[in-house]
Amino acid sequence: MLRGKQSWWFDNRPVILGEATVVGPDEGEGPLAAEFDLVHPELDMQQKSWEKAERLLLEQASEFAVQNAGISRDQLKFYIGGDLMNQIISNSFAARSLGVPFLGVFGACSTSMESLALASQLVDSGAADYVMAGTCSHNCTAEKQFRYPTEYGSQKPPTAQYTVTGAGAAVIAASGEGPVIECATIGKIVDLGIKDPFNMGAAMAPAAVDTIQAHFNDTGRGPGDYDLIVTGDLAGVGHPIANELLLQNGVPMGDTVFKDCGLMVYDVNRQKVQAGGSGCACSAVVTYGHLLKRIKNGQLNRILVVATGALLSPLSFQQGESIPCIAHAVAISSGRE
Repeated sequence: MLRGKQSWWFDNRPVILGEATVVGPDEGEGPLAAEFDLVHPELDMQQKSWEKAERLLLEQASEFAVQNAGISRDQLKFYIGGDLMNQIISNSFAARSLGVPFLGVFGACSTSMESLALASQLVDSGAADYVMAGTCSHNCTAEKQFRYPTEYGSQKPPTAQYTVTGAGAAVIAASGEGPVIECATIGKIVDLGIKDPFNMGAAMAPAAVDTIQAHFNDTGRGPGDYDLIVTGDLAGVGHPIANELLLQNGVPMGDTVFKDCGLMVYDVNRQKVQAGGSGCACSAVVTYGHLLKRIKNGQLNRILVVATGALLSPLSFQQGESIPCIAHAVAISSGRE
């Protein structure tokens, strides 16, 4: 049911029955390496193109998620997912292999929570018993499409971010054991006129703030109601901006509660990832690979994941357009009161 202006409250308490993450070599050298289902040692994953490697990531994560949920692929009623590639080809081709009804979505790097919110809505409404949500990205496909081919070796400014190579998928069910999806807040487009594709963090920060405040207004909750609030991929530039904007708006978050997936997936002081992680897989692999484990083992009781996305395209950038941004938030809990 709708609560407030832009939030869905899930009265029937859909659960994340099973989830999985598959990542590349750089993520396998980061602080969360031990928590992923599979780490590929090479970026090409023995595929003939970067795009085929990205597709493989999602196919494997989807297969693992079904296995971890303890169901068969035939029991899935819908798959909802998207990615950064033109016409979301990674998801379209992976869905072809999956063989279930497919709803393709595009939210750029916010896709992980967009797909999870929509999957939860389908399950909560009774439209399906089992729905999978998923997304993926690959560093080399994103570089080739949005910036320069990796072979070019172009230098990047410190504000640039490093696209996560990985995929995350989750099976949402009407009943069973697993973390509970309590509610979701659907974001609005926020565009402050930033045109620099190498400064995504600054562009997306206001959208994250807008959604967080909308979530608090709609639900009557505040920072104290969550053990952890994580943004998707604001990284080293955008996350401090979001923190400062929230403080100016009378919503102090605190460093122990407010984190960012782009700063969690890599060791930014040791790895060459510029300002930190980004990409559709950034919030997906951190949430499904790390945060849900902390909920299951009792370290966290309730979290709010605010996935952020920059909705530019190569064409819009070339035409000098600014970068519209969005953020979608999903509240996940252990189910313990």
